[in-house]
Amino acid sequence: MTSPTYFETFDVNELFKHFPLEQEFAERFRTLSRDELFAQQDVMFRRCVARAWQIPFYQRLWGAAGIEAGDIKGLADITKLPVFGKHEIMASVELCPPLGDFHGWHDGTKAGDTSMVFHTTSGTTGRPQPLVFSPKSREIQNLLLARLYRWQGMAAGDVVHSVYGHGMINGGHYVREAVNHFTQALFCSAGTGIEMRSVQQVSLMRDMGATVIVGFADYIKKLADVARAEGLEPGRDIKVRMICGHLGRESRESLSAAWGGAQLYDWYGVGDTGAIAGQGPDQDGMYVMEDAQYLEILGVDDGKVVADGDVGDMVVTCLYKDDIYPIIRFNTHDVTRVLTTPSKLGLNLRRIEGFLGRSDNMVKIRGINIFPQAMAPILEEHGGFAGEFICVATRDEKGRDDLAVHIEVNGSVTDATLSAEFSALLRQRLGVEMTIVLAELGSLAPLTGLEVRQKPVRLIDKRFK
Repeated sequence: MTSPTYFETFDVNELFKHFPLEQEFAERFRTLSRDELFAQQDVMFRRCVARAWQIPFYQRLWGAAGIEAGDIKGLADITKLPVFGKHEIMASVELCPPLGDFHGWHDGTKAGDTSMVFHTTSGTTGRPQPLVFSPKSREIQNLLLARLYRWQGMAAGDVVHSVYGHGMINGGHYVREAVNHFTQALFCSAGTGIEMRSVQQVSLMRDMGATVIVGFADYIKKLADVARAEGLEPGRDIKVRMICGHLGRESRESLSAAWGGAQLYDWYGVGDTGAIAGQGPDQDGMYVMEDAQYLEILGVDDGKVVADGDVGDMVVTCLYKDDIYPIIRFNTHDVTRVLTTPSKLGLNLRRIEGFLGRSDNMVKIRGINIFPQAMAPILEEHGGFAGEFICVATRDEKGRDDLAVHIEVNGSVTDATLSAEFSALLRQRLGVEMTIVLAELGSLAPLTGLEVRQKPVRLIDKRFK
């Protein structure tokens, strides 16, 4: 018997029915109550749990926590289940190489008997992690991202310049699929600076008439500098009107100004889960895609659910992944908080502030939690900041931690006054004294990896070496 092809394994019209786009999406969440939403989430969650019990990884994870089949009646019981993260996934890979046993591909079940899309993470924190998707879950993931892009204003006729990486890395591929499958925009997959040199990228943007850029903010901002060095004025010679990317804690104003006043839209997701939340037309926080993702914010230290408005780790359950790889309580270790103000659009969806840093990159200095990724907007308050920085954590022989902040500056690296001003600024905003090391323009690139990585390094941790 012939196996079904990729697009024969799911019904695309059913996907649109369950995960609508644009006005239908907005109208659904203006009228759907929180109780009705929870009931829908509960049905999807119970399907995911039933599938997870068929997979050795979850049998092992949940069994070690004393959980038995039948203990989890529904979504109200989710906090009884343990969280997991990349560490547990990589342990699964070590146990059952090369793809681990965290998925149920070709496990003899109907859910597992399908084709599989295989990618990896970038490996920025170690060995790349396998990422696996069924055709259905892959296209839902693509649809969710396209929903955000279209909601933010990407439209037919746009020329989208992407600086996401490719190779085995998932990000660039599924962004390309999202745009090509579910928008009518023209997609240019330029990639990182190592895949296509920055000078070539700005020439491509000019020649193709790029109107939208997608990617990570740091490199997008660098491209504006490269364009000007090539005699091209962003906003005039390259008429980018919108940037849809991962903006993090960088200054939105400076990035927008670098591209001639382009509108900026942020969204958040990780390789395993796809798009989790994104800004809408109101640009007031990120709306969680709660018809597909169940998001918990858990305390970094105790793992308990925090009150809305408090900072914690984002732990996500993908409600639509009930076939090859169920994702139930995956700890991203990315930190955010839930916004408590009402939606300006009248949507009954929770909103998060966005990416505030990584808890596994958090440095505690004299009792104060410091997230290196969160320093950019603080440093940008000083006119001497040239746009790049990196933090180096060390520990002395007495066990005391120190954080040195290396800062590229528009000025002399021996300027004691400039160093003192940066020190005072960080002390005032973060509440702790740090060492300041001034650096020449461009000198930190070998450490941050800005040209060759999707996400630049912001912390070198020497405390445990």
